[in-house]
Amino acid sequence: MSAQTYLAYDFPLLGAFWAILWFFLWILWFVLLFRIVLDIFRDDGLGGWAKAGWLVFVVVLPFLGVFVYVIARGRNMGRREMAQARAQQEAFDSYIRETAGSKGAPSSVDELTRLSEIRARGDITDEEFRRAKELVLAGHGPTERPGAGGSTSTSPSTSGH
Repeated sequence: MSAQTYLAYDFPLLGAFWAILWFFLWILWFVLLFRIVLDIFRDDGLGGWAKAGWLVFVVVLPFLGVFVYVIARGRNMGRREMAQARAQQEAFDSYIRETAGSKGAPSSVDELTRLSEIRARGDITDEEFRRAKELVLAGHGPTERPGAGGSTSTSPSTSGH
């Protein structure tokens, strides 16, 4: 039994460097391979047969297929990725606007409650309240903000009060 054991200090520093370098190159290779496969499926400019051909080329001859793909179609890979990211961001933004817009717009009940509070404080008269209520119920937009310091739409009939 002449089994030789290697300890950590028996492994040379340069050997450790090369082992780590090859490990990271191996990981880099797989990241590049997966990005190319995703780019093949993402590209709307390629037809079904072209996608199948590139995919077979990349899978059957991975090193040659990846290098040829990067040379032939690598220039637009970043553009396609940016276009997809932009489309996802626009979809997310429109979803947020849609969701926030439905909750941010005051309903007619909220408007009538606010009008009642303004009338209770004495900022508007009963006639102004009635006209504003008719506008809210007719759906002609929001009324005056509370605490704005009075009504901006005074009529000659209410200015004498």
